[in-house]
Amino acid sequence: MTSSLALGSLPWDRERARGIALRLLSVAIAALLVSAGTAAVAAIGARRHVIVRTLPGFERAVEREITHLGGQVGIELPIVNGFVATIPDSSLPALNEDKAVVSVTPNGRLTFSSTYDASGDPYSLHNVAASIRATNMWQAGYTGTGVDIALIDSGVVPVQGLLGSSNVINGPDLSFESRSADLRYLDTYGHGTFMAGIIAGRDNGAVPGAYANDTADFLGIAPDARIVSIKVADSHGNTDVSQVIAAIAWVVQHAQDSGLNIRVLNLSFGTASVQSYVLDPLAYAAEVAWRHGITVVAAAGNAGTTSGGLADPAYDPFVIAVGAADNNGSMQYSQWNVASFSQTGDGIRNPDILAPGAHIQSLRDHGSYIDQTYPGGMISDRFFRGSGSSEAAAVVSGALADMFQQHPSMSPDQAKGLLIGRGNNLRPPAGFGPRQGQVAIRLDTVMSAPVPIAVQTFTPSTGSGSLESARGSTHVWVDGNQITGEEDINSQSFNAGAMAASEAAGNSWSAGTWSGNAWTGGSWNGNSWSGDSWSGNSWSGNSWSGNSWSGDSWSGNSWSGAYWG
Repeated sequence: MTSSLALGSLPWDRERARGIALRLLSVAIAALLVSAGTAAVAAIGARRHVIVRTLPGFERAVEREITHLGGQVGIELPIVNGFVATIPDSSLPALNEDKAVVSVTPNGRLTFSSTYDASGDPYSLHNVAASIRATNMWQAGYTGTGVDIALIDSGVVPVQGLLGSSNVINGPDLSFESRSADLRYLDTYGHGTFMAGIIAGRDNGAVPGAYANDTADFLGIAPDARIVSIKVADSHGNTDVSQVIAAIAWVVQHAQDSGLNIRVLNLSFGTASVQSYVLDPLAYAAEVAWRHGITVVAAAGNAGTTSGGLADPAYDPFVIAVGAADNNGSMQYSQWNVASFSQTGDGIRNPDILAPGAHIQSLRDHGSYIDQTYPGGMISDRFFRGSGSSEAAAVVSGALADMFQQHPSMSPDQAKGLLIGRGNNLRPPAGFGPRQGQVAIRLDTVMSAPVPIAVQTFTPSTGSGSLESARGSTHVWVDGNQITGEEDINSQSFNAGAMAASEAAGNSWSAGTWSGNAWTGGSWNGNSWSGDSWSGNSWSGNSWSGNSWSGDSWSGNSWSGAYWG
């Protein structure tokens, strides 16, 4: 039972990876632990003990170069494409110029760490929050209080940073794992937990009113907002467009249930739809949410300059399409650039806003598929690092929660106009103009500006097109049979026109039934969500092997960059 919508996370591009001081990260062969110190490489006479990381496949060539330069190669570290070495000081300039070398970092003493000094990492989430001036909003009292963000993703697990009962509540589990009581709601893939941390993470020790200067506690962009987690993806990130449409419809119908106030919907994925947004059922579902007062944030995609257009539903002009920027660890917008992987528009529909999406620190989901498959992304026993338009979208979703606390009656059109109108222009990449996006998020100017008069007048989607075209090249297998054409994962006919009418009327969900099919994994009663409790007080990651659906297969893996590091 599989498929894939594009969840955005990419490996560090080489140029940026070489530019980052990985002094916080040392590698223990068995454990990948965080370095205890951040001092410069310890010199022994004129020689240094270091860890050298290379581009994949270049380890032997760099080892030969080090030997030629008078160094000695030690133990191999294949898990990070690297090795330990002792090098003369005189070799450092040559190694820094070698394009095959990703980093040369201290080989320091290693310890397990459950804390993280955000001030020492230019890409820590605290420094990302400071770079977009979210800390200015925190100082003014706008931390997302009272605002719920719907996160349609792979679920969330209760790791430290998401333990408070006010951080996360569960919506329905619409994934293939919903049938399993041990896996229901929980993030076996690792992506949803990472996004939830960016949006609204908060360590229990963080003190309200003192967030802006707190570099010892992990804090998301909207630390007092709440995540409503709707799980659609399994342990390999597999889901179908029909599951996501059902999830969006559920959010629309339950956004203002007793105790809920869903104002933002985060969609950190997308498909390569082959039809216009005017017809596309996924884009239509996103528009319905928008018209019901929910600001939809969608990742632009990670295909760089090769795509010819944004991912679906980001290509719908009503929603907020988010591209990724690399802030280069700087508070100065003049030092920012558009990330090389951030997807280009077609020249007409381009990313609306850019947000930091390179090398972002967030919460690690122990034992998840991403955690097991991409150990190079580990910062410590609590934190992971990833890049992609997914991360950028999560940053914007958190920012919007802060904005909605300040302006509770603001419409989605107004929120979009305020965000874009008060952003900071970046120099566009050579040859692509604004097609990769040009306006970067800046919350100090947003906070000080009045809410604009804004009404979008694009041609609305009808949703009457093809479910199969919305999938692009990705497909689900159920019990060995590929789901194709106008058929949902329950092997039921998908009538796009009838579904569009039902979504517009707000009745596609009736109790636990969507489009006439019962879904497991939720507790809802009529039109009111009863609120599944946030399960567990801690997470050890031992409830699954990371291969819960290893017998299934899929094609056209379009999760937007399932690489972390």
